[in-house]
This record gives sequence, structure tokens and C-alpha cells, in this order.
Amino acid sequence: MRELDLRGLRCPLPTLKARKALNAMAPGERLRVIADDPMAAIDLPHFLNASHHALQDSGKEDERLWFVAVSGGAPRDRMGESDKD
Repeated sequence: MRELDLRGLRCPLPTLKARKALNAMAPGERLRVIADDPMAAIDLPHFLNASHHALQDSGKEDERLWFVAVSGGAPRDRMGESDKD
């Protein structure tokens, strides 16, 4: 499992950086995201639920939020091509 420590960043940066990392990962790979911006508790799950990625688990330890996301791979455009072209 890869880990992305985004403490100190304010939204929307944690969500944008998590999206970039997840899009670069193979389908099924997991990413643990650590953040300390309270808005990440809303923004990151909302992004994951609206995308082709999935939220597997989340929690809070002291002031630190953590999320385990499962990559759906690179997003596809309308023609079925990867957006990495």
C-alpha cells in the first residue's frame, strides 16, 4: 500500500494530490492518505464516491485524518481511451 502524507495542506490540495496519485496507480492498488485539514473529511470521500475510485476505510487519530482509497486506474474518456495520451 502506498502512502501519501498531506499534512499541512489545505483543501482542495489534499484531494487534488490524492486524485493525481490514484490516477497513476493500477486498478486495485491501495493508497493511504493522511491529512490534517478538517475539510478533507468531507472533500476526499465526496471525490472518491463521485469518481471511479473507491473509499475502503477512513478514521481519525488525534488531529490526523486517514483514508484508504482503492484505485480504479486512469480515468477513461468517452472514446474508451486513457487520459494519459
